[in-house]
Amino acid sequence: MFVKIKKYMTSCDTVTSEYDYLIEGNTSKKKRRIKMKRNIIIAAALAAVLSCTACGKDIVGKSDESPLTPATTAASTESPETTTTAKATTAVTTTADGESEETTTTETAANTDTPAASADQGSAAGGSGQSNSGSSGNTAGSGNAGGSGNSGSTAQEAAPANRDYAPSPEDYNYGPAPAQYSNDGLTYIQGVLIANKSYSLPADFNPGLDPTCQSQFNKLQSDAAAQGLNIWLSSGFRSYDYQNQIYNNYVARDGQAAADTYSARPGYSEHQSGLAIDVNQIDDSFIGTPEAIWLENHCHEYGFILRYPQGKQDITGYKYESWHIRYVGTDMSYPIHDSGLTLEEYFGIDSYYH
Repeated sequence: MFVKIKKYMTSCDTVTSEYDYLIEGNTSKKKRRIKMKRNIIIAAALAAVLSCTACGKDIVGKSDESPLTPATTAASTESPETTTTAKATTAVTTTADGESEETTTTETAANTDTPAASADQGSAAGGSGQSNSGSSGNTAGSGNAGGSGNSGSTAQEAAPANRDYAPSPEDYNYGPAPAQYSNDGLTYIQGVLIANKSYSLPADFNPGLDPTCQSQFNKLQSDAAAQGLNIWLSSGFRSYDYQNQIYNNYVARDGQAAADTYSARPGYSEHQSGLAIDVNQIDDSFIGTPEAIWLENHCHEYGFILRYPQGKQDITGYKYESWHIRYVGTDMSYPIHDSGLTLEEYFGIDSYYH
């Protein structure tokens, strides 16, 4: 634009020189024509200058007065469980100096408005549900960051729910249900032999340690050893008479009320069923050891359950025993473990001496 203005001014100077020359020659007709031409050129130059000035004011005015218009792009990833949307908003600001600043803001949000999954799949949307890992609900993280220059945040995705599936008969650690007996006086619920303070075993019931229970324990022991853990069988099957001897010794030492909190009366012990095993140290020194922690978290993978968990004494009738596991087979151990319930709670039975 300024080049054109300079060109117009040069033309004006040329016309003016011609005009002055003609004045000296007293050529009046040509004088008027050249003067008109000069005026037209000057008018065009002035118009160009005014137009440029007005254009410059208009640009500055828009920069100072008009609000920012952000350009937003959205990328969505959808799945049956959660939908996470990430928005990147970029705003360009023109300053009075003619420079621009770019501000980028990234926002993430987790959309949990999805159909709720079943409780055994450990998924809940907009509510609570029970998962296979024993946890409930849906967790999603969101981040928000902004400022001048290049800034942003990384979207947090909902962690997938832990799923714990019972092994099939073809799997290495599959544990079939233990053998069932037809002896009088035995109580079975869903194929599980019950022995607690409410349900007794006949005095002449002496099955010995169940072979499947022994085999599955051997697998458990081997896999624990592969992880540097030492788990051994301290006590397995106990006959009615042997349990009677043990129990009476505890009563003589601590009294019956105390003995009933940690030892079963004869005929009410799970050890007589041939399906219970005590491991390592049979006392509180085993609590909190790496072996005890691993056993509680993994024994169900081999068909066992932790029979007397912590905080359940009023339900099971016995104090916490981190060393006592009971074999029920993997088809039962997985759902019982995943429910977080004791055997009594799972089957809706009680355990107290009637």
